[in-house]
Amino acid sequence: MEPMIWFVDNFTKCLGPLFVACVVTLMSAVIVISYWIGLPYWWERNCYVTVGLLVVGHWLLVNTLFHYYMGVVTPPGYPPQDSLIPEAVSICKKCIAPKPPRTHHCSVCNRCVLKMDHHCPWLNNCVGHYNHRYFYMYMIFIVASTLFIMVFGFELAYTEVWLGEREGDDEELVGHPVRFNNSGSEPVVEWDEEMESRSPPASQSPEVMWRRRSIIFMAFICSGAFVALGCLSSWHANLIARGETSIEAHINKSETKRLAKLNKIYINPYNFGRDRNWRKFLGLERG
Repeated sequence: MEPMIWFVDNFTKCLGPLFVACVVTLMSAVIVISYWIGLPYWWERNCYVTVGLLVVGHWLLVNTLFHYYMGVVTPPGYPPQDSLIPEAVSICKKCIAPKPPRTHHCSVCNRCVLKMDHHCPWLNNCVGHYNHRYFYMYMIFIVASTLFIMVFGFELAYTEVWLGEREGDDEELVGHPVRFNNSGSEPVVEWDEEMESRSPPASQSPEVMWRRRSIIFMAFICSGAFVALGCLSSWHANLIARGETSIEAHINKSETKRLAKLNKIYINPYNFGRDRNWRKFLGLERG
């Protein structure tokens, strides 16, 4: 498996910037479409409600961008290389250096990471001690933002896409550039240039079609992100409540099964109870 592992590690490392570019592009597209279609729609409906939506929407936007940026640029934390580590519990076989507790070696970054959770290609960064909270809060704000867009964009999508397409289908055919001349003994097919020059129905204009496509694109992106990141953030919330990282969840599960066969109970030494685990994760222990 070594060649395959080497390929996956290097593949992830090389494509990291591309994943970040994809995230930035998708978020930018959602923001632009929200301003282009959503803002004028709600302003025409009720300007007072629109002001409230702008306040909430920009609060979600600033928090989403802030936590994503901090998750990308904040180092996860690395063991000191130029001093002794008295609390080291083992030696990393790849770094040949002491490993503090809860430290694991990232094969993508090729170095040990403090309290490593996983390597996230969407951040092009490891998720560890110093940026785990940014990673988690980014997921929470993405879920909240997509829910916000879906709730306040549902009526717009229903009006623009569903009802708009049905109205377009119900439009009567008012003419055709081809007509039959039956004045002679035999019918003659003629081309009606006047009918051909007429503009297409409003429901089929390029602007309306682009609006519908943009709304459908938003629906797929937002619903997909809401489901995927909603499930992922729920799983991480359960890990945080138990005082575990993604890596430790697998280790603790294996240890629990191993000790169960010996009629022993495994206790996670980093589980201080649900409330304290959350306070430690959010940095609220000292107020």
